Amino acid sequence: MSDRRALPNGVGLGLRWEFIQEVIDADDLDVAFFEVSPENYMGRGGYYPTALSEISERYPISSHGLTLSLAGAERPGERFLGQLREELQRLRAPFHSDHLCVACHAGTFAHELLPARFSREGALRVADGITRLQHALGVPLAIENITYYVHPGAVELNEVDYIGTILENSDAGLLLDVNNVFVNSVNHGFDPLRFVRQLPLERVVELHVAGHSHHASGLLLDTHSAPVCQEVLELLAFTLRQIGPRPVLLEWDNDVPPLGELLASVASVRQVYETATGAG
Repeated sequence: MSDRRALPNGVGLGLRWEFIQEVIDADDLDVAFFEVSPENYMGRGGYYPTALSEISERYPISSHGLTLSLAGAERPGERFLGQLREELQRLRAPFHSDHLCVACHAGTFAHELLPARFSREGALRVADGITRLQHALGVPLAIENITYYVHPGAVELNEVDYIGTILENSDAGLLLDVNNVFVNSVNHGFDPLRFVRQLPLERVVELHVAGHSHHASGLLLDTHSAPVCQEVLELLAFTLRQIGPRPVLLEWDNDVPPLGELLASVASVRQVYETATGAG
């Protein structure tokens, strides 16, 4: 078996502790890959890392993190990065992705994905940090666009130019979260199709879709706790028609339904995927 598996095109599912044993016990599931947050398994012994290793022998694994704070001024310590590197090697993940956000400040983890100011200086700092992190982790990195509800500070660049500047000055990939684009487009009043068209789509290595919730204020909230709505599926199809087949990940992180319902949702996303790409 090769050291690392390339992440296949098709539709994958976020792996949750709620159904990890069901995945192990089942025959091969119609899932292209599973995505995990390696921080949840680092430093653990016993059942969960053993279960994850068994799943990684049968399915490709996409690694998606929460803690690198790519847009922040601070970087994780060497000990943490060493542990993360070991976990990525164990998973044989072809790349590691994380959010284009601030996740920690003054040594304290915020447990939130906080937006950074869209500035050229900040974008260049992120690009420089990506180069250093890739060297420390031993795998390529991909950056994910996040949802945000306020702009921190004066906006120097629009989001597309902010992302583009980072990618121009690094060799990172782009994890394009289609649901995040849609949520932001509603909350901030822009055209999601135009936003997608303006991105450097040749850098997309993976796509995310998820469900969101409606707040009484009228805002959409990126909760990952509901089925993917029709508008997000249509935006996914539009994106795939621009770029061709890519790995697509269904995220469902809160109010997680039974595995059977999740697999039905994966099948629904797959139908959109196959129609848009001519696959199947």
